[in-house]
Amino acid sequence: MLVKDKRSNCPVSCALDIWGDKWSLLIVRDLMLFDKKTYGDFLKSTERIATNILASRLQSLEEHGIITKREHPESKAKVLYMITQKGIELLPMVIETMLWADKYYPASDEIKGILIEIARNKEAFIESKYRELQRTALT
Repeated sequence: MLVKDKRSNCPVSCALDIWGDKWSLLIVRDLMLFDKKTYGDFLKSTERIATNILASRLQSLEEHGIITKREHPESKAKVLYMITQKGIELLPMVIETMLWADKYYPASDEIKGILIEIARNKEAFIESKYRELQRTALT
């Protein structure tokens, strides 16, 4: 992040400057937990992000090193969005946010399945997902 973009030197403020809008963390969630990798995949998310906002958030996440773009192996018209190591390190925070929200708000069936898996053994889930994401990020 450029220094001029920072509101303050508070770590929470700096983090929110990157992924604190309404959509960026949902894109990260989809990359991590739902294996979404293309622009079209993100448009199909249940939250229904507008195309202009999706393009803007993907660009911002890429500029901040949370995601990266790669050529699509099957189509020159598409790109693959991949989570970076910096983005992978958001996994525990995404999981904790999901667990917190599940205490107070009903989760969709799609998310409930993941929450049940996490409840069995949170540390093992995070470790397994972390390894999976690192393999994907490196290939």
